[in-house]
Amino acid sequence: MNFMASKIPTPVPVAPKTRPKQGDDGGNLVLERKTQKTKPPQMFQVVMLNDDYTPMEFVVVVIQEFFSKDRETATQIMLKIHLDGKAICGVYSRDVAATKVEQVQEAARQAGHPLQCVSEPVD
Repeated sequence: MNFMASKIPTPVPVAPKTRPKQGDDGGNLVLERKTQKTKPPQMFQVVMLNDDYTPMEFVVVVIQEFFSKDRETATQIMLKIHLDGKAICGVYSRDVAATKVEQVQEAARQAGHPLQCVSEPVD
């Protein structure tokens, strides 16, 4: 004899994985937490742009002061800016990069130079 169900059975809800607390009588349950992976914050590169008016020596001093580069490295970055039109001075979190840009532009403004600096997200 064949029996047919008149309606589709509903699935039984499954409780989250639990395990009894150690040293307990088994009446209490502890839920296990799934660890969540967080992504590292997006980084931003601080890029200095070339212009025909800011003295090269001023650019070297700014790179040394605000990006903690030695004189030789600062000179190499300045030459890259001069030859390629722009160069990366450092890579930082969003807030730090924004602060570096503001510091460079304020120093250039106070010295009367049109030096420009921007921050861009790193791909």
